[in-house]
Amino acid sequence: MDYRRNYIKHLLESQPKQSVSAYGWVKTRRDSKGVHFVQINDGSCFADLQVVIPDGAIAEDLIKRITVGACVRFEGDLVESPASGQRVELTAKHVEIFGDADPVSYPLQKKGASFEFLREISHLRVRGNTFGAVFRIRNELSWATHKFFHDRGFLYVHTPIISASDCEGAGAMFTVTTLDLENPPRKNEKVDFAQDFFARQAYLTVSGQLNVECFAQAFTNCYTFGPTFRAENSSTARHLAEFWMIEPEQAFCDLEGNINLAEEYLKYLIEHVLQNCAQDLAFFNQRIEPTVIETLEHVRESAFERITYTEAIKLLEQSGETFEYPVSWGCDLQSEHERYLTEKKIGKPVIVTDYPKQIKAFYMRMNDDEKTVRAMDVLVPRIGEIIGGSQREERHDVLLHRIREAGLPEEPYWWYLDLRKYGSAPHSGFGLGLERMLMYVTGMKNIRDVIPFYRVPGSAEF
Repeated sequence: MDYRRNYIKHLLESQPKQSVSAYGWVKTRRDSKGVHFVQINDGSCFADLQVVIPDGAIAEDLIKRITVGACVRFEGDLVESPASGQRVELTAKHVEIFGDADPVSYPLQKKGASFEFLREISHLRVRGNTFGAVFRIRNELSWATHKFFHDRGFLYVHTPIISASDCEGAGAMFTVTTLDLENPPRKNEKVDFAQDFFARQAYLTVSGQLNVECFAQAFTNCYTFGPTFRAENSSTARHLAEFWMIEPEQAFCDLEGNINLAEEYLKYLIEHVLQNCAQDLAFFNQRIEPTVIETLEHVRESAFERITYTEAIKLLEQSGETFEYPVSWGCDLQSEHERYLTEKKIGKPVIVTDYPKQIKAFYMRMNDDEKTVRAMDVLVPRIGEIIGGSQREERHDVLLHRIREAGLPEEPYWWYLDLRKYGSAPHSGFGLGLERMLMYVTGMKNIRDVIPFYRVPGSAEF
């Protein structure tokens, strides 16, 4: 056995009249008079390969073991299929069963199982149609991300997962410690992290952005793509405690250049999945969200509208809509506001810029009005915000003031401030959550269903 074999994807595209082997897991089995029909899949594509077992071709004791969930290898002849919807099928002459599956207890026997139930068996759910399609598209988005940035000369940087600073200033972070939690050392009635492994309090990172900025000040164009963590006690369909972020950073780049890159990148990802994931997208369009393909094609073909936050607030105030969250200058835009702008008012993706400083992070460049910052959010129909970014504050004195104004300690950011002392360059960047993008592309409604093993409050089982 070798990885250099024909996978089901290849067999379905092959010419008939040849002897082949097919490996995979049994999806369905149907018995008729004198013949057995078995569907197998190996994850290489959405479609299954139909295996036809003529009467007497395989011993009955083996036939009994070919149950849903079993892992098998069939040998036989690839022939033209008389059935509609498939070019070829395999007429089996031999079977090897690698792993049996008890047909009574195998949980994926259940028809129409809810996503809630399938989350309880995350170790098996990937064998089903929905999650097979989800994770093939996730793979394609990841590959397309690396290709997009590599082809444009960006350096891929592996930023730390353990950090001593809070990028967002929100404070919702997981502490990393080797201290005895039942009897930690104390100083002045507080835990003495000076005695911890890193001799200071350390956390799981909420973003690789601050670190990748260091590299942008030497390599010009960089990006990081890795896991990030938020300790928010939120159980909504849009929040995870662990998720993956793509964060490019560009030196000698202002907000306009940052916006251009974001629009180009988003359209590139959409074009890639439309071209390379047709079967999987067709499934989502039929079974999950009937506007998936139409929406993606619309975004791909649209020139994104660009408006300021102040203009967006005026449009919302004049809309005549009754929003759950009232609108006024200084409020943070909610999903309902973003969807109104993209779906009803403007009718295509919108990039909103120049937000009030009090609702954005400390590192965003201050505008001359000293009220707004050079932030930008990319909003798309159906979900709202999908990318957030900004031109960064490259002036040392202004950045120091913003850190103090936000009530953050200066010490963890000494090196970030240092970048502004020695050859500071104007620079910009943004972040795209892979899971948020995957929800958009597939139409899946819960973020727990687009990550292999989800981490949320109260759950880290797998």
